[in-house]
Amino acid sequence: MRRTLFLLIFGFAGLGALLSLGIWQVQRLAWKQEVLAEIDARISAAPIGLPSQISESEHKYLPVSVSGEMQPGEIHVLVSVKQVGAGYRIIQSFSTEDRIILVDRGFVPTTAKQTDRLTGPMEVTGNLHWPDEIDSYTPEADIDSNIWFARDLPNLAAALGAEPILLIARSQTDPGVTPLPVDTAGIPNDHLQYAITWFGLALVWAAMTGYFLWRNRAPSESDPQ
Repeated sequence: MRRTLFLLIFGFAGLGALLSLGIWQVQRLAWKQEVLAEIDARISAAPIGLPSQISESEHKYLPVSVSGEMQPGEIHVLVSVKQVGAGYRIIQSFSTEDRIILVDRGFVPTTAKQTDRLTGPMEVTGNLHWPDEIDSYTPEADIDSNIWFARDLPNLAAALGAEPILLIARSQTDPGVTPLPVDTAGIPNDHLQYAITWFGLALVWAAMTGYFLWRNRAPSESDPQ
C-alpha cells in the first residue's frame, strides 16, 4: 500500500508539473503571437519623417521616408538568401538636410559585388532597425576585401562617417539591388514546439506511472494463490 501511495503521489506530482509547463508555453505562444502581430502592424504602417531624436527603445521598426543623397562608397555584409544563395547587403551613408544616416539598400549576388550602383538624390522608404547580429563567434570584418559578417552599427557608422542609425530600405534604390525589408521572420517563436514537448513528456509520464502502478498491483509468481 505504501508503495502504491508513493507511486500515485510521485506520478501525479510529475504529471501536474509537466502539464503546467505545457499550459504555460501555450500561454506564452498566445502572448508572442500578439507581440509579433503588433510588430508586423508597426512595420507596415504608413511612413513618417525621420524623428529629430532617435532611440532604439522608442523607434525600433519605425517606418520612415527620407529624402536626400545616397553617398558614394559602400560596405558589403555577407548574407545568404533562401533559394538564391550567398550575396551581400549593401550598406551606404545617406545625407539628409541635417544629418547622415546609414541605409541598408538590400541584397546583391556575389557576382554583383563590384557593380556600380546609383547614388545621388533619391527618396528612401523603410524601417529603422538595430540588428542584433554580433556574438563571440562573429569574425572580424575583412576591411581589405570589404567583406563584413554582421551589421555592426557603431563600426559601420564610423567607417562611413554617419550616425549609428540604420534605415532598412523597403523601396527600390537601384535596379540591381533587391530590398530585404524588415519582417518578423527572424524573431524566434518556439513556444508551440516547447508546448508539444512538455505535453508529450506528460503523456509518457502518465503511461509510465500507469505501468508501474499496474506492475505493483499485479501478483507475482511467488505470491500465494
